[in-house]
Amino acid sequence: MKVILNKDLATLGEEGDVKEVAKGYARNYLFPRGIALPYTPRMIKQIEGRRAEIESRKEQKRLDARSLKEKLDAFEMSITMPAGANGKLYGAVTSQTISDELLKNGFNVERKRIELAGNGFKNVGKYKAAIRLYENQSAEISVTIIAQEIKTETSSSKPAQRRSRRDDSRREVPKEEKAEETQTAES
Repeated sequence: MKVILNKDLATLGEEGDVKEVAKGYARNYLFPRGIALPYTPRMIKQIEGRRAEIESRKEQKRLDARSLKEKLDAFEMSITMPAGANGKLYGAVTSQTISDELLKNGFNVERKRIELAGNGFKNVGKYKAAIRLYENQSAEISVTIIAQEIKTETSSSKPAQRRSRRDDSRREVPKEEKAEETQTAES
């Protein structure tokens, strides 16, 4: 089934594009959400009437992506994470972590647009992260992961005594508890 996209959809295309999709996908997802319109002569005329507006929006998105690319390429990020003595992180730096850090620095980038090698960064060091922008533009940021000092508590007091099951069975039960136990057992 042919449809005309009414909004940008990353997995399908941009506003104004004509795409071939499954009937169920169009009927159950695209049409109810207003993402696409049926490919009819009336809708084609409507989209052609808006073509100049659509092209101006696309050009604005290209310009915004270009300026964001320049800013991100120059941006260097450092993240402090708890790590062991060998430099291995307790956890990992994921695309969500980088997205949150970028937001703190004034860049609003969705985590879905951030591409990391593997499942994330799991060791202290310097890495590169790619960020997909509009169309085929992408930016690359430098990420430095720094180990956070973990304060370990040294125990100078004597170790806690362990209790075994035998100790529990030999424990003397007060008479009041015994009376309650026998009453509940009889009921």
